Amino acid sequence: MEKVELKTVIKDWRLHAIAFILVAITEAIGQFSIAVGPGVILLLPMLYAFFLGLGLYFTPLISEKNAKNAEPLIILGVTLLIAKIGVTIGPQIEAIIAAGPALLLQELGNLGTIFLALPLAVLLGFRRESIGMTHSIAREPNVGLIVNKFGFSSPEGRGVMAVYIFGTVFGAVFLGLISGLLATATPLHPLSFAMASGVGSGSMMAAASGSLIGAYPELEEQIVAFAGASNLLSLSTGLYFSIFIGLPLTEKLYSIMMRRSERKAAKGGGPNA
Repeated sequence: MEKVELKTVIKDWRLHAIAFILVAITEAIGQFSIAVGPGVILLLPMLYAFFLGLGLYFTPLISEKNAKNAEPLIILGVTLLIAKIGVTIGPQIEAIIAAGPALLLQELGNLGTIFLALPLAVLLGFRRESIGMTHSIAREPNVGLIVNKFGFSSPEGRGVMAVYIFGTVFGAVFLGLISGLLATATPLHPLSFAMASGVGSGSMMAAASGSLIGAYPELEEQIVAFAGASNLLSLSTGLYFSIFIGLPLTEKLYSIMMRRSERKAAKGGGPNA
């Protein structure tokens, strides 16, 4: 990726002006809620800003230079978010310690996505691409793991990159919508969803916890603290979990499914084949 100088970003008045206008418009629109059965889908200003910004990218208002200058600002924004989380975690440390086992075992949730996503990927016609696609949520450490083991041009490499790109574009939007809906539609405690929002991505965590705060404003500090602690654990342990459990399990399940598929194909081919 081309290096962008901080001085160039600061002097890009058009980028800052457009960002300010987008923030003003989306904050003026405010929050909307849509009832879906017993649950609620929360539409937050962050969601409007995402789609408005994406739309502007395809207009003459945003040049390629503006887009390049915006990249380091994302890192800066996530850094400020992490600083806020660090300040919020302190007063909530006793509650976090009390929930220790749940936080430590949260990575086991990845196994559920493997059992669900891998068969679906194979059913849709993907082959070894499905290993890279489903062994994790495919953030930067997992992309490095797959590329290091299989190579960038391998089927597994193409699979993990496809999910990485899709998650980068739509991950925050999806988590922002689904977290608020599930938290209001199920009997599970909102803090359990706060822990689940720490998937190892700052933007996804911010979107998910933002929706939870919109639904339960009285729990704001606890939601931020639990989401931040969960995200920190995911970042520190998620790669090791993928190396020793997630990826081997995905490969094993894939080989079992392929053997069964081949046996069925052989039986179907029978004497009349």
